Amino acid sequence: MTSENGHAKMGQRFGQESFQAMRVQVQWILVCIGIALGAQSALAESAIPNGPISVLQPEDTAGDPTNLSQQIAQLRSQGSAGLQRFLQDHAQELKATTGLPTPTLRKQLDALCKQRDCHASQLYWHTDFAKAQAAAKASNKPILSLRLLGNLDDELSCANSRFFRVALYPNAQVSQYLRDRFVLHWQSVRPAPVMTIDFGDGRQIKRTVTGNSIHYVLNADGQPIEALPGLYGPQAFLQHLQRADELWQQTANLNESDRQQALQTYHQRRLEAIQSAWVQNLQTAGIEDVPALQTLPTSNAPTAIDAAPIAVGKAMVEIPLVSSAMSLSMLANQNRTQLDQATEPQTWGKLAGFHADLARLDENSKSLMRSKHTAYRAPEQLAKTVQNFEQAMAIDTVRNEYLLHSRLHQWFVEANRTGTIDQLNEKVYAELFLTPSSDPWLGLVSPDIYSAIEGDGIQLQ
Repeated sequence: MTSENGHAKMGQRFGQESFQAMRVQVQWILVCIGIALGAQSALAESAIPNGPISVLQPEDTAGDPTNLSQQIAQLRSQGSAGLQRFLQDHAQELKATTGLPTPTLRKQLDALCKQRDCHASQLYWHTDFAKAQAAAKASNKPILSLRLLGNLDDELSCANSRFFRVALYPNAQVSQYLRDRFVLHWQSVRPAPVMTIDFGDGRQIKRTVTGNSIHYVLNADGQPIEALPGLYGPQAFLQHLQRADELWQQTANLNESDRQQALQTYHQRRLEAIQSAWVQNLQTAGIEDVPALQTLPTSNAPTAIDAAPIAVGKAMVEIPLVSSAMSLSMLANQNRTQLDQATEPQTWGKLAGFHADLARLDENSKSLMRSKHTAYRAPEQLAKTVQNFEQAMAIDTVRNEYLLHSRLHQWFVEANRTGTIDQLNEKVYAELFLTPSSDPWLGLVSPDIYSAIEGDGIQLQ
C-alpha cells in the first residue's frame, strides 16, 4: 500500500467525502513517515501480494492443558523453575537450531511458557491471576500483566501482541530484566477478530482486525501502579520497566493512604515530564501551529476506523482490511478534525526521529524474524523490513507516550478508576483503545449503515 504522489495530498483528511480521498490520506501517512510497505513487510505484509509468498508454516500450539504431555504439565506446575529445567535438558538441541526448533520441541516450549515463540524469549507466563499473585508474594516482585485480544500462545493474537513477541520479549536485555524483576501474567480481553481474504485460486491471506494490547504493572495485591499502552521500542520499554520497578520498590511497603499519595505524586511528575518533552521536541523540530498536547477524542460509539490508526504499526496491517470492510458513507460522517491534528504525519515523523535509538531491534529479534519467513533469508530484504519495522515502532513509541500514556498518568493522578485492574482495563479499552466491551463487533458493524448484504453479513455459530 504505497503511493508515488502521496506527498502531494497533504491537505486531505480521513473525514472527506470519498473513499479515494481516505485511501490517499492513509497512503500519504505511511509515505511521509518513511515507511514504504513492501509485499513482504515485517508488519505482516499489509500489501496484497501479486503471487504466492513462501512462508514457513507454523505448527499449532498446544494451548489446552489437557492435551499437554504429562512431563510438560508437571514442569508447568513448577512455574519458571520448570521452564529452566526444560531448557537445561534440551540445551544442546536448542543450541544446534539455526531457525525454528523442531515442531515437537516448539509445541512443548510454547505450551510450557504459554507464549508463542517461547524458544526466542524463554519467558514463563502465568494465565491464572491468583497463581501470579502468589508467585509475586513469594518472590517479592511486582506483576507485569498483559491484556490483549486473543491468546499470547496463538499465532493470530492481536497485532501488537505479535509485535511484542518479536521486538520486546526476545530482546536480550528486556527478557533478562523481565525474568529477574517481574512475575509475568497475561489475560485475554476477548478473541482477536480474524479476517480471511480468499483470492479464489487456492490462495488466502489471514489477518487479525482491530484490537490493542497493554502491559500493567501491579503490586502483589493486584493493584495497578503503572500501565504501558500499546507498542514501545525495546529500549523505551526497558526504561519504562525500570522506572516502574523503582516505583514498586518505593510503594510496596506503604499503607494504602500513603501508597495512593505516592502514586499520585509519581504520575503527576511523569505527566509534567511528558508535557515538557512534548514542547521541547516540537521546538527542536521547528514545528509551528501544532495543537498543544491533547488526549484522544472520546466517542459514544467508536468504530474500527477510529481504533485502527491509534497504533501506527498495527494500523499498517489493519487499515487496508478495515477500510474494505467498512461502509464508505461511515467514513464521510466521521468528525476527525481533532484526531487528524494530533496525528499529523510530518509531526510524528520528526518526533520519532529524535527517539529512533529507543526502537532498535537486537540480533535475537532479527534472528526470530528471519526464521519465520523465507523472504527474510535474503540480507537485503531483512534489512529493509527491519528498517520499516523500527520506524513504525519509533512512531508508536512517541504517540503512545504523548497521547495515551499521558492520559493514563492523568487518570492515576485523579484516582479515576485506577484502583483495580478490572476497572482500569475496562476504561482503557473503552476510552483509549476505542474498543469498549459494550460493542461486541468492535466498531465493524453499525445498524445505521446499509451494506446491501443479507443480515448485514453477520453469521452466528
